[in-house]
Amino acid sequence: MSNGVEVQVSSRSMCRSILALFAGFVVNVVLSLVTDFALQFAGVLYMPMNDRQSALAAAYRTIYAVIGSYVVARLAPYRPVQHALFGAAMGMVIAAAGAAATWNKNLGPHWYPVVLILTALPTGWVGAKIWMANEKRMIQGAHL
Repeated sequence: MSNGVEVQVSSRSMCRSILALFAGFVVNVVLSLVTDFALQFAGVLYMPMNDRQSALAAAYRTIYAVIGSYVVARLAPYRPVQHALFGAAMGMVIAAAGAAATWNKNLGPHWYPVVLILTALPTGWVGAKIWMANEKRMIQGAHL
């Protein structure tokens, strides 16, 4: 009988883990796309991107990756840092695939996709650590 309860809890945790990862991904993608379209509409970004435009895009995408990782950590049923790092690793794989697919397409400088790959894991860690610090502050505040 205990096994049935453990399987049910494990299945529920797995679903919550998947939903946390999906929510963080959606937050990251939606923020990035909305910003991309707004800056393109404003004439700030256009293809091929130059170094300055690529630096701007890398900066806001890094911030959005931290926010997405924060969401993953916040929604994770357990082990928030591991969940955020797993999501970041998935982002790193997606960024690497994007770099490979667009490397010689003259869309911008080659350093840009490399930066996205290299910052993926650190942004995952930072987002999770920010959530953990906020959670700790909230718990300490509740005990005052």
